[in-house]
Amino acid sequence: MDDDNDLSGVSNSKRELDSDDTELAAKRSKISECSEKEEENQNGGEEVKTSQSVLIKKTDDSQTEPVNGGSLGDNQSVKENVLSDQKSSIPVTKLPCTIEADAAEDKGSRHTMEDASVVLLDASLQVPGKLRCAHFAIYDGHGGRLAAEYAQKHLHANVLSVGLPRELMDVKAAKMAILGGFRRTDELLLQESTAGGWQDGATAVCVWVLGQKVFVANIGDAKAVVARSSSVNDSQSHLDGANPLKAIVLTREHKAIYPQERTRILKAGGSVSSNGRLQGSLEVSRAFGDRNFKKVGVSATPDVHSFDLTERDHFIILGCDGLWGVFGASDAVDFVQKQLKEGLSVTAVSRRLVREAVRERRCKDNCTVIVIVFKHHM
Repeated sequence: MDDDNDLSGVSNSKRELDSDDTELAAKRSKISECSEKEEENQNGGEEVKTSQSVLIKKTDDSQTEPVNGGSLGDNQSVKENVLSDQKSSIPVTKLPCTIEADAAEDKGSRHTMEDASVVLLDASLQVPGKLRCAHFAIYDGHGGRLAAEYAQKHLHANVLSVGLPRELMDVKAAKMAILGGFRRTDELLLQESTAGGWQDGATAVCVWVLGQKVFVANIGDAKAVVARSSSVNDSQSHLDGANPLKAIVLTREHKAIYPQERTRILKAGGSVSSNGRLQGSLEVSRAFGDRNFKKVGVSATPDVHSFDLTERDHFIILGCDGLWGVFGASDAVDFVQKQLKEGLSVTAVSRRLVREAVRERRCKDNCTVIVIVFKHHM
């Protein structure tokens, strides 16, 4: 795994400030119907739902073509703030695996949902190239939803504009584009928040799949976990459930209480209280937005890592801190592996994971997950 720099992130419960942000919460996308009727009956019309809000930069005035199977063609022009259903798999020519992914969310016991997510199986947008480009992200808002929505709409487009490789793989250039995209997104977000008078922030965990390379970037306490078999020869037995998959955490949490983050905060003139919160208020030390905390150490610089996608890698789970508050990494991998073994779709698996977290394990926070499954062609 290649290591790079640090990132900042924060989640719904990061501030000890109550925010009446009902008016700020954006409209949620319509609940996607689960393809399995059995899932519909079990869910009973509850909050658990699949919802991917995907911002795609507008380049002309042409209308968006209906998206079939979640695939965006290289020449399609799409409007800003389009909600597109990205549940289905996209076969990739001459690549040894197909990606399937979906997101699910539940506001838990909170009054509003402050998370936002992105599922783009084809994330080329208006920058087509020879490399497969897929993008997945969860933004966990705190103090409101505006920062999460802004990052949801603009981060990937900013990463592409900075220069994410689209023809030949260049790991250094890809990491620099991700770092630059985070920086630009936060700078523009701070301008918007200053003009609009809002102060909320958002943590983030993001994945890009470029060709056969996976890039993971995070700020705050949202996490990414990959499920990996011990060897290529064991891959089929793991799929059959004969052996458990190993859970590997791909991200590092950024909290003010951690020594490395505390040192950085103190150097910036900030303080960390006895309860581990920055200025006695903010739990995380890296996040988008949070303009009142930027001068005292809150950063939007992500940790960026990369690894080669092989037959040993079966799926990745992205989750906000609400999920990881009630699930351990190995526990979540075992849960997803069991559901996939039963033949459930990625949509059903993501819904069941959220439902288990909220209904059975009593997650009180907003809970959003993305399950990304790699279908290797043996």
